[in-house]
Amino acid sequence: MRLTLDDVARVTGGRVVGPAHLVVDGATMDSRALRPGQLFVALQADRDGHDFLTDARAAGAGAVLLERADDGGPAVVVADAGAALTVLGAHARDRLDGVVVDGRPVAVIGVTGSVGKTSVKDLIAAATAPSRTTAASLRSFNNELGVPLTLLEAADDTEVAVIEMGARGVGHVRELCAIARPTIGVVTAVALAHTEAFGAIDEVARTKGELVESLTADGTAVLNLGDERVAAMAGRTTAGVLTYGLDRGDVRAEGVVLDDHLRPRFTLVTPWGGAEVLLAVRGRHNAENAAGAAAAALAAGADFDGVVAGLSDATLSPWRMELTVAPSGARVLNDAYNANPTSMLAALDALADMEADRHTAVLGPMAELGEHADPEHRRITQRAEALGVRIVAVDTDAYGPGTDVVTGVDGAVAALGDLGPGDALLIKASRVAGLERLAHRLLDD
Repeated sequence: MRLTLDDVARVTGGRVVGPAHLVVDGATMDSRALRPGQLFVALQADRDGHDFLTDARAAGAGAVLLERADDGGPAVVVADAGAALTVLGAHARDRLDGVVVDGRPVAVIGVTGSVGKTSVKDLIAAATAPSRTTAASLRSFNNELGVPLTLLEAADDTEVAVIEMGARGVGHVRELCAIARPTIGVVTAVALAHTEAFGAIDEVARTKGELVESLTADGTAVLNLGDERVAAMAGRTTAGVLTYGLDRGDVRAEGVVLDDHLRPRFTLVTPWGGAEVLLAVRGRHNAENAAGAAAAALAAGADFDGVVAGLSDATLSPWRMELTVAPSGARVLNDAYNANPTSMLAALDALADMEADRHTAVLGPMAELGEHADPEHRRITQRAEALGVRIVAVDTDAYGPGTDVVTGVDGAVAALGDLGPGDALLIKASRVAGLERLAHRLLDD
């Protein structure tokens, strides 16, 4: 979104250094990913963004938003860069209200859930893009920084903005909704994830439901009918409700089958029409995600044929169900971005669906489960045993007896031994484990 420095200062209560009429286009807090002309926001977080002002300007920043004035170039000086980013994001959302194309106002789609929200966000963006100008959160930019940055990165003619919303506790989704003001809200699932912070799973449901509670009566809540806690959220909103699922719901994926590359083929059934779909993304669970994405896209006014075409060509953010053949001939399913019990079970099922002589899951810890950690790790082991999958556990003994416990990537490589075309591997763990390094090692060797 294009803003003058005068706009930025007026909205944030800041002071312009340099020409007030200078225009910046979008915003970032990462000097390494900066696009020329963007506003660089010097946040003070784990690292002080002021230490990267020189890098940002060298990369072509149009101006910088900072707390300590310098003489390096155009800037807006504010008391608190984080707070200023929040109000700028809300201002960008206000600007979107002025966009009307073919009589249709802009749709802002909020997506939350314990599992699948990034994949559903990616699929919605793919489904709307063929017929409506679309902006979407990068990767998993889903917190109090990522949401306003996504809004500021939306083009001036955006017709659909897809905003992923994460949470670390009760009230967080409500705070993000106050910035983004979604017109459509998608809730994917309520599961044991981050329960160390939330406590009971009902608190997770309470928090995820804040999205549908924020919708106005003319909005649409898109709810996963396959999750009873999500389905119950229909009673927490005044908005219209559109359900989705596998073989159930207003929008559904029927007759799902997987091809040799784990890609789901199914019949998409909706109130707008039906069609056969072959996804480019992998895993049976992504057929359900695609149904949710189609529901949100169609509610946002996307063309039905464009939705089908977009889903068929969609790709996901990195390290999510990436299937690659290693030089050894082994097939490696890299789902290492993150893990909780629900996503882990879905990934094990996907591994078992692969034709192979040996199925091995290389798993790291599932973090932030609190008191649920031990039983949930053991539940994963039980499912693996039932599926005939060997577990190699990296840097954790939480999966219990019957697993091969190793230390680090080197230990995992040694435990895997000689691999060949008869091997199928799953690599998955919570983000803190960084287990994608193993996938890169296997694919490079």
